[in-house]
Amino acid sequence: MARIEQFSIIAPDIGSIFRYISIGTAVPLAVAVIYQEWEMILPMASVPVTLFLLGTLLARVPRQEREAPLSAALMAVALIWLTMALVSALPFSLGIGVPYLDGVFEAMSGWTDTGLTMMRSVDDLPRTLIFWRSLMQWLGGLGIVAFTIAMASRTGLTQFRLYRSEGRSEALMPSVVATGFEMWKIYLMLTFASVVLILVSGVPLWDAVNIALAAISTGGFSPHSGGIPFYRNPLLEVLIVPVMIAGALPFKLYYLLYRRKGVHFFNDQQARLLFMLVALGIVVITWDLVTLSATDLPTAIRQALFMSAAGITSTGFQVASPNEWASVTVLFLSMLIVIGGSSGSTAGGIKLSRVVLGFQSLVWWFRRMFVSGKVLVPFKYDGKVIPKNVADLEVSRNMLVIMLYFLTIFVATVLAMHLQPTSFDSSNVIFEIVSAMCNNGMTAGFVSPDMADPAKVLFILIMWIGRLEIIPVIMLFMGVLKGFE
Repeated sequence: MARIEQFSIIAPDIGSIFRYISIGTAVPLAVAVIYQEWEMILPMASVPVTLFLLGTLLARVPRQEREAPLSAALMAVALIWLTMALVSALPFSLGIGVPYLDGVFEAMSGWTDTGLTMMRSVDDLPRTLIFWRSLMQWLGGLGIVAFTIAMASRTGLTQFRLYRSEGRSEALMPSVVATGFEMWKIYLMLTFASVVLILVSGVPLWDAVNIALAAISTGGFSPHSGGIPFYRNPLLEVLIVPVMIAGALPFKLYYLLYRRKGVHFFNDQQARLLFMLVALGIVVITWDLVTLSATDLPTAIRQALFMSAAGITSTGFQVASPNEWASVTVLFLSMLIVIGGSSGSTAGGIKLSRVVLGFQSLVWWFRRMFVSGKVLVPFKYDGKVIPKNVADLEVSRNMLVIMLYFLTIFVATVLAMHLQPTSFDSSNVIFEIVSAMCNNGMTAGFVSPDMADPAKVLFILIMWIGRLEIIPVIMLFMGVLKGFE
């Protein structure tokens, strides 16, 4: 009974989210009409119709006159993302007859901005599904809850908790609604600029739109099976790099650049670290490719630039297969993927902010070790002095998330190698797990439609867990088993 009561508190809000997101999921129907893919109308319509009906049903649940606890908000967000993947798989199964599990994998990869795929040939897909894949990544970039809160124009403690539970940390405006609007304004402008920039490379408009939607959301789905190398266009590769980086920078920085004069990219700690890691990646990967893989220098530099940027930004585009690289190079790229992009961006990974906070907390801890216990050592983050009790709490939370990330990667790697015995080097399997967990999408070839179903389920869970930064999924399972006290 307690579980039902707790669910009834938040069910109307979940219903509202499903109804509003159903509007966004109806956009591919326009593509089906434009390209006269009439056979895709009903399969594609199944998504917005199902979401709207489900949302309407949940909205009719009698609302409890109290705010939802944080635990219920965390559970709700995890449930929303899982439901979206389960429903979004329908066009793949109904439209082209792929196994439903493969459709769920594709949808979860799309919404979580991962970019791993179960499609044997993207070139053979209807344009409706190609756009659907890109749109899922674009909408999932900022988050389902962030999208719907902005559309609904509602605010309150429950909406705030849902927003934060999705992994969002921006506070651009006093309310989450205003923040959501600002985020989407920035996102739309970046998307438009990305389309224009990619068009400069000479690719067709259709391809430019799909590539831009995937790149700015740091997704990685491509309109062709061959990915970016399909175009054989070095200029395209160069132009995609700033788009990927733009998606991985904190959106708060764009807001400050727009609102305030005198603010520069390098004033932000995360931005500085992002560019430093890209530069480090270029140097290390170039050296490794030349010395260990006998790659010519121009090719090595081109691959190092693109792959290091794609790695740190959590974008699944790639111009080389890590399976052909030395193990040490693969592990270095895995490190970039684990770190990921900025908090408050579309990127995955443990986030640059946690790396910065972890380093500063380590320095703070050692400084406290070398002074008298009566001496107060201030903890500074982002130029601000943080009270000791708050600093201790934030450092603990930071370390907990990082620990859970690595624990999940370790356990998932062991499970994957048991569920899917393979001739792939263990470094490539680790790379694949890291790519899924950190919602990157690069692949060495381990993930494929020929995987065993249990292995596919494992990767679906990993992508889901990684996108929501673990805690909401844990709370969902705890809530199902024990309820929310």
